[in-house]
Amino acid sequence: MKAWQVAELGEPMDVLRRLELPDPTPGKGQVLVRVLAVPANFPDALMCRGLYQVRPELPFTPGIELCGEVVALGEGVTGLAVGDRVIGAPTLPYGGFAELALLEASMAFPAPAALDDAEAASLFIGYQTGWFALHRRARLQAGETLLVHAAAGGVGSAAIQLGKAAGAKVIGVVGGPAKAEVARALGADVVVDRHTEDFVQVVKEQTGGRGADVIYDPVGGETYDRSTKCIAFEGRILVIGFAGGTIQQAALNHALIKNYAIVGLHWGLYNAMDPALVRRCHDDLTDLAAQGLVKPLVSERLGLDQVADGVQRLADGETVGRVVFVP
Repeated sequence: MKAWQVAELGEPMDVLRRLELPDPTPGKGQVLVRVLAVPANFPDALMCRGLYQVRPELPFTPGIELCGEVVALGEGVTGLAVGDRVIGAPTLPYGGFAELALLEASMAFPAPAALDDAEAASLFIGYQTGWFALHRRARLQAGETLLVHAAAGGVGSAAIQLGKAAGAKVIGVVGGPAKAEVARALGADVVVDRHTEDFVQVVKEQTGGRGADVIYDPVGGETYDRSTKCIAFEGRILVIGFAGGTIQQAALNHALIKNYAIVGLHWGLYNAMDPALVRRCHDDLTDLAAQGLVKPLVSERLGLDQVADGVQRLADGETVGRVVFVP
């Protein structure tokens, strides 16, 4: 099979190599899938650099979520059949940037019929992260104000749609006019271009000085620090990631004085701690997709030969919406 492989760590453009590799064989409890679509995600770039919390042994094929067609079943697999269209997180080192990939059968979910391959592939990690963060960790309520940072990115774009589906007023923060258009297309009520506007001031204006009830922060660093200036009484700041490159030190005395919560979210832990809840999340997202309330905005559909360039552009902050590779 053709696959992209990382044999040394560095920038995606420098270390991703397209090779001809042996087809993988599914082990016990695994399925082999023909890759139909695989999105680029920021963790793919971080894994190339050796900076992600998951650090597979070299060499490995990145691509942390996909939509695929089951072509072979490993020993003991039940509930799946050859020909099934599924989404899920591939089992490294056989990631999604390849013609074939491996998935644990327990991590293979029926692809929503309402979505095409590229959209279905993009529904998994970003939308599950948003669902767990907003509903499980922050308990977002209808009528509350949700502030979403990096609102045109993979997890941010999902948070906009999930926030709107929950009945919240959504304020999206982006960098530049093109990304602002993406946030509006996703349904954000208010869009802030951080290059020309101060999101703290906009949030206060939009909430009558009260602040945002929930802040969804996949950026960290200064973005987190400034978010503490516009969090509401009994608000919740969701720590999703650190795409800005800086892991901030939270001032706990400030959280005490202003009476807000700092809430972490590591979606991957739920797969080990509560897999039944992950299935429930998938079912809920499938229902929302069927109702037309959520639909990943795929801005670029590229060939598998463009993986290195696409992942590098995402890492450099040059992409908008979801970039998906279709073999």
